[in-house]
Amino acid sequence: MKKMRKVVAVTVVASMLALCAGCGSKASVGDTAATRAKTDEVFIVDEAVAMAANPGDPALLAAANAALDLVNEERAAAGLGSLSWSNGLAAAANVRAEEITRRFSHTRPDGSDWWTVDGNIMFGENLAELYDTPESVVQAWMNSPAHRANILDGEFLTCGIAIYRVGNDWYWAQEFGY
Repeated sequence: MKKMRKVVAVTVVASMLALCAGCGSKASVGDTAATRAKTDEVFIVDEAVAMAANPGDPALLAAANAALDLVNEERAAAGLGSLSWSNGLAAAANVRAEEITRRFSHTRPDGSDWWTVDGNIMFGENLAELYDTPESVVQAWMNSPAHRANILDGEFLTCGIAIYRVGNDWYWAQEFGY
């Protein structure tokens, strides 16, 4: 019985260490990714559209594009087609990346649903905070079953990724569409 407890304890500790090593000390993708069904409902917040007009730092845009390239490598390895870059989803992602600096959640700071930035095009969302390279954030998303499911959803055809930086901290939003 003591031996069995020791084996269980060692296994639990090893699992926890592996999870911590993969995530970094503070970086997080959270426990969930977000999706919603295709509907006729369209909801756009005018303030969010104004916020999305700021394209941001060219270096962060290059990192977002590099992340999409890595996502498409993962999709190709799974036998799926590439996601196409969507400027509309990137603009929505820009809004969401800024919002998660205040509240890291698939619920927006005003309490509305994540997809209400542009309900016409947003059907899946992955978020991450404090990863500072495209490689680290895509690896974290791929290590999370819910985020991986969004990335490998064969029905998604488009994607937009944005990074919002506060000091040295990067906040990522990845939006998916059909």
